[in-house]
Amino acid sequence: MRTGLTTIAFIMIHAVSAAASSPVQVELLGVKKIWDRAPHNAFTDLVFWHDRFYCAFREGRGHVSTDGRIRILCSSDADTWQSAGLSELAGYDLRDAHLSVTPDGSLMLLGGASPREKDGQSAPTGSFVACSKDGAVWSKAKIVVEPGRWLWSVAWQEGKVYGVSYPAFSQAAEPWLQLLTSDDGAAFRPLVPKLCDQGWANEVALRFDAAGTCYALVRRDRRGQEPCSALLGLSKGDYTQWQWHDLGPEFNGFGGPNFIQLPSGHWLAAGRMHQDGAHTALCQLDMAEHKMTKLLRLPSGGDTSYPGLVWHDGLLYMSYYSSHEGKASIYLARIRIAAQDK
Repeated sequence: MRTGLTTIAFIMIHAVSAAASSPVQVELLGVKKIWDRAPHNAFTDLVFWHDRFYCAFREGRGHVSTDGRIRILCSSDADTWQSAGLSELAGYDLRDAHLSVTPDGSLMLLGGASPREKDGQSAPTGSFVACSKDGAVWSKAKIVVEPGRWLWSVAWQEGKVYGVSYPAFSQAAEPWLQLLTSDDGAAFRPLVPKLCDQGWANEVALRFDAAGTCYALVRRDRRGQEPCSALLGLSKGDYTQWQWHDLGPEFNGFGGPNFIQLPSGHWLAAGRMHQDGAHTALCQLDMAEHKMTKLLRLPSGGDTSYPGLVWHDGLLYMSYYSSHEGKASIYLARIRIAAQDK
């Protein structure tokens, strides 16, 4: 009986894996601008929590300015949005919001924190955290990674949170990615002090599948003759050993990377692409073949990207920002996904 169950389980896993590698068809159902009240609105994330959508993003005078703060919007239908919170920290430019749900059911906001003295000035960036139990009252922003290394985003797995930091506008003695972990989202420690040093790697999104495998989608930028294409990493077990796969020159400088696994098993990714002008794109990731394929160009251009992704009621909801209609504003897209026969 045990052998039979093992065989059935293997067949089911193989079937799901095969289905997940099949191509998908996407249909853009609509895009709506949901916020543009600040001079510059950018760097989004999106979650569905307590029967409501929450979208977090940075407001400021410009792409790089001293007055950066994080606005959180909420909506029950993804059409009508209201402000649900505002996170500020005196002396810091807050940026690149990321939302996650903690093991105790709270909503956690993570973002970058730069002690910038004037607009347009480069500054070392660290990371802050703020939390809410109801989506309306938020704790004061607290620095959890000191400026100099930026913990860009995090993902929770079995009661722990994981994220990757990189040297941000500093002469760091450790110019490579580091895998960090924490039991509470406040005190982080290195799990892999030297995770990856293949080119100028920086922004990293992590995701876990049902089997506990951790995947990393890594942005790389141009530096000399080093490759600047996106990387796909994967690790099992204790997440100390990693395999890295180059996703190819089509995904050079894949800015603001994010990805999500659908109930069908398919993986979708989104970020900034540059062919025919900067734009935000939705892509499909084949984890078995270590390949990424562009599916859709969102209405976007200029200063753009940093998408949030939520699967809800059979649709993909995608937040992002773009300046294609003038100033940088926040948009929300609804996308239908359907599998295709090979």
